[in-house]
Amino acid sequence: MLFSIQGIVDSLGARPGVPFQVALPDGSRCRTGDGEPRFTIVFRSEGALLAAFTRGYIGLLEAYFDGDVDVDGDLHTAFAAGLLSDLGQQVRTVAKVENDLLEWRRSNRSLGQAKANARAHYGLGEPFYRLWLDDPLMMYTCGYWPQGTNSLEEAQRNKIDHVCRKIRLSAGDRFVDVGCGFGGFMFRAHETTEATGTGVNTTTEQVDWLRDEIGRRGLQAQLSVREADFREVDGQYDKVVSIGVLEHAGRDQLAEVVRAHAGFLKPGGLGVLHFIGHVGRYETDLFIRKHVFPGGWIPSLADVIVEVERCGLEVLDVENLRRHYAPTLDAWAERFERNWDAIRALDPKRFDERFRRIWLTYLIGCAEMFRSPAGYTHLFQIVFSKGNVTDTGYPMGRGFLYER
Repeated sequence: MLFSIQGIVDSLGARPGVPFQVALPDGSRCRTGDGEPRFTIVFRSEGALLAAFTRGYIGLLEAYFDGDVDVDGDLHTAFAAGLLSDLGQQVRTVAKVENDLLEWRRSNRSLGQAKANARAHYGLGEPFYRLWLDDPLMMYTCGYWPQGTNSLEEAQRNKIDHVCRKIRLSAGDRFVDVGCGFGGFMFRAHETTEATGTGVNTTTEQVDWLRDEIGRRGLQAQLSVREADFREVDGQYDKVVSIGVLEHAGRDQLAEVVRAHAGFLKPGGLGVLHFIGHVGRYETDLFIRKHVFPGGWIPSLADVIVEVERCGLEVLDVENLRRHYAPTLDAWAERFERNWDAIRALDPKRFDERFRRIWLTYLIGCAEMFRSPAGYTHLFQIVFSKGNVTDTGYPMGRGFLYER
């Protein structure tokens, strides 16, 4: 059996070109690549070995979550190598069946399931997110890291300011923040532009905290939040902000969510869609859908633009911020690891070792995915208007985006 395993290890290591080794339950080891191994995958049981061979990468990951597999060495390098390998290609059909079934079971078609999906990830409580997101805004989306950016806090302020410039947000404007999270965009946007806003969020835990925080700051006349699905909200605004929403709507809801954003806008209004999207049509990763974002589905940029155009919206600008997500995720992962003892102390039953391994896989794995030269998952910002803009309705160049 050792020789067959060695052959598989050699084939997996060929594409990434990174030396590593595999430690088997009987104590034997297989190595691939030249030089000192950068990491070691340690199989602690025959069952874990079988899971990896029969279920591919998802079997290997789930054995790791359960403690039947360990990774000694640099996790970043291990996940980067895994992204370039072909582990799991031989069982692609099995994984697709499981993935399709999960998508059907957790579809966001019903409001109740959509709410349950959102709360499964975003309802873990403000104290949990406070320990590893930026302080004080707690923005749980990609930051903006132009040259000279030195911290996660600065990157998140940069992102909000960048969006505000894109939609020309100013005093007197009323904006809606769809999927507002902990309200970081709302607080920063109001502070810097004096615009007033309403947040829409279906996650009870975030809404309760945000409503209290708005009151604590004495901003009830300027900012508000509604606990609602985007399909339950009416009213029109001067500006629409949607940061990290489309990838949670689901395949069947893409047209509906874009129509809702169009419906929020007054004629001539401006909006931005900030979302994770594919270049080309690809399936959403099984690990992400099963263990991180139930109900999630990553659309292609082309499909989103088609729906935007169908709604009578003019696309004014498209920007790809893929490279900015890797340092954002790096910062989150570093803070998550550094503060793990404090996270675990919040609720030892919920935040156990399995939770830690799943979330580190998510944060580090996604950082390497956005960093990978072979990746097809990107981060886009689309600026749109309701109806065609005039020469005076929007700047003719992009220089204004970089004025500070």
